Amino acid sequence: MTKAPPKLETLRRIRLLISDVDGVLTNGHIQFDGDGRELKTFHVHDGAGFVYWHRSGGISSFISGRSSPIVQARADELGIHEVVLGTHEKRAVMEEILQRREIAADEVAYVGDDLLDLPAMRRVNFAVAPKDARREVIEVAHYVTDAAGGRGVIREVVELLLKAQGRWDALVEKGGRP
Repeated sequence: MTKAPPKLETLRRIRLLISDVDGVLTNGHIQFDGDGRELKTFHVHDGAGFVYWHRSGGISSFISGRSSPIVQARADELGIHEVVLGTHEKRAVMEEILQRREIAADEVAYVGDDLLDLPAMRRVNFAVAPKDARREVIEVAHYVTDAAGGRGVIREVVELLLKAQGRWDALVEKGGRP
């Protein structure tokens, strides 16, 4: 189920891209190796999406209900600006980020897939859900991606935003390079 994106004016205002992790950047599976270490798989297109978002001047954040050294390492690798792990108060964390960075809620895209994301998603003007998100989240979302969690959700959102903002063609012309 794909919902039509909001008006171009809404997409053009977005400065901050906030993403949940499990179920958005991953397929939602949690694996452990024989020594009890957590394993996660991230899609390279999502990583590139964050890189392109940053190269276009965007700010990014991970807000996750689970703490994970793997997620922190991925955030560090991608240069994610705000990383808050192990919180169930996602809206409160988002509000702190908005206040600190002097960003309005209508300048935020929030991507989530489960119930903990709902309070934050209800606050922003561009709430996004992967196509395999929980039904309650899809109902709140302004846009539902064609991609499933862990399969390029963020890349799809970044392309949508950068095209609306008139920044995509310049990135393509440069082959994605800075």
